[in-house]
Amino acid sequence: MNSSTSAPAKPGDFIRDIIDADLQAGRHDEVITRFPPEPNGFLHIGHAKSICLNFGLANDYRQRLPQSKTRCNLRFDDTDPAKEDTLFEEAIQADVQWLGFEWGGLYHASDYFEKMYEYAEHLISAGKAYVCSLSDAEIKEYRGSVTTPGKPSPYRERTTEENLDMFRRMRKGEFKEGEHVLRAKIDMANANMKMRDPLLYRIRHTSHHMTGDKWCIYPMYDYAHPISDAIEGITHSICTLEFENNRELYDWMIDNLKDYAKFPSRPHQYEFARLNLNYTVMSKRRLQELVEGKHVSGWDDPRLPTIAGLRRRGYTPESIRAFCASVGIAKANSTVDMAQLEFCIRDDLNTKAARVMAVLKPLKVVIENYPEDSVEELNAPYWPQDMQKEDETKRTTRKVPFAREVYIEEDDFMLDPPKDYYRLGPGREVRLRYAYLVTCTDVVKDASGKVIEVRCKYDPNVKPGESPPDRKVKGAIHWVSAKHAVDAEVRLYDRLLSEEAPPTGKDSEFINAINPGALQSLTGCKLEPSLASVKPAERFQFERQGYFISDVKDSKPSNLVFNRIVTLKDSWTRAQKK
Repeated sequence: MNSSTSAPAKPGDFIRDIIDADLQAGRHDEVITRFPPEPNGFLHIGHAKSICLNFGLANDYRQRLPQSKTRCNLRFDDTDPAKEDTLFEEAIQADVQWLGFEWGGLYHASDYFEKMYEYAEHLISAGKAYVCSLSDAEIKEYRGSVTTPGKPSPYRERTTEENLDMFRRMRKGEFKEGEHVLRAKIDMANANMKMRDPLLYRIRHTSHHMTGDKWCIYPMYDYAHPISDAIEGITHSICTLEFENNRELYDWMIDNLKDYAKFPSRPHQYEFARLNLNYTVMSKRRLQELVEGKHVSGWDDPRLPTIAGLRRRGYTPESIRAFCASVGIAKANSTVDMAQLEFCIRDDLNTKAARVMAVLKPLKVVIENYPEDSVEELNAPYWPQDMQKEDETKRTTRKVPFAREVYIEEDDFMLDPPKDYYRLGPGREVRLRYAYLVTCTDVVKDASGKVIEVRCKYDPNVKPGESPPDRKVKGAIHWVSAKHAVDAEVRLYDRLLSEEAPPTGKDSEFINAINPGALQSLTGCKLEPSLASVKPAERFQFERQGYFISDVKDSKPSNLVFNRIVTLKDSWTRAQKK
């Protein structure tokens, strides 16, 4: 993978400082990282930050070390068969590749289940693990609290022989779920509650998507994770701050197994701040609730912060990588404004998205003095004058038909406009973009008094695109020829939540916080005819409207569907201030 896809290092990046110090001191001569998602849901923008960091490190250090000495593995932490599925694994692989990265190796924690079992028996034999028969509620009660020490399980002093026999019978499936667990024997009075005889194995009579029915006991994350890292030779195990308290247990596992297991490396865990984004939710459990509760159309719903959702909405991998780089790698958690993500996609699409005209809420305009059967083909550029496209294969201009009847936006007309309103109104003159100057002479209303048609006259003495020498026309509005317009559905997407932070109370409070304006579906939109044959996933700037993409699932030549990626300006922040 070309290193250009990695997130650029920022000054003061403490992870890279640690790696540089390790290489300089000779503690490592390799940089081996990993990205270890659980295959129990789709990845979100927070995972993108971790992907960019872990894979980006491997790409960056490949410029300094031999290729065989740097890599990033993709490893699925598949230790809970009740929640996992190959569907999620396939989606995760697609997300990583779409972001522009390739893994050095593709692994599963389940690849090491046999070794993990062997190591568990070693811990039992060494007197460092035991089979506990307390219930889940009793284990929690015995563990104590942050202010009171825990108390030992009554099963803590079982003999080695009894523990080995029971653990082997657990593997054979002789016990029910919850009847027994395997626990590490550490310290029930430890200030770090993670060290109070943590669980290593539990019984699950559930088929596994990779191993089938071979196992009915499954390792816990804090046992499987460090072992998987050590087996794969990971040098720097990078995770988010929520695992800071797990580091002591991570080290305990490695230190109590390394002499027996002869691991190829001694990995160390380092924590960085996770990515929190306002007006959305970054909890996989909450995202799953939205999907399973049919509050959204699926994991790839463009309202969601999932990578699949962002991709379908029209975000580019370049914009996601740029966003992650702009956030940086810090040691303290913070919340990033959604406007920062939107800035990155606007900046990227500014030079990628051709400009076209689309009327989302059409209002018919009849130009009374324009010949009824006349049609002109006006030349309209795809790009602004100050943007010279170097690629000669890029489209530069297109022909836009102009006729007697056109559509404009409802918002571009007012019956009683204020003084500083520079669009169309009775007696007001505006320019139809790339076309003529028109002046409103009359309106047609329906029975309720709503304006359904605007009557205008054009100035035939001023050619399309020219400015009249005798007057200054400030307003310019977009339009589409009524006779040649292409119909489309346009979906306007916005913030998922109405509140800056998701509620932490009852589930109903969270559901009630969903922004009712997060999706507005407009039908009967009128697009210029150049969009008639657009392909799925093509992006455009609808002039004065925003950036849009033809939906990859629903858009067809016979039924065009466009998703709004982002507005041209940060309209949300302005609306909140008002």
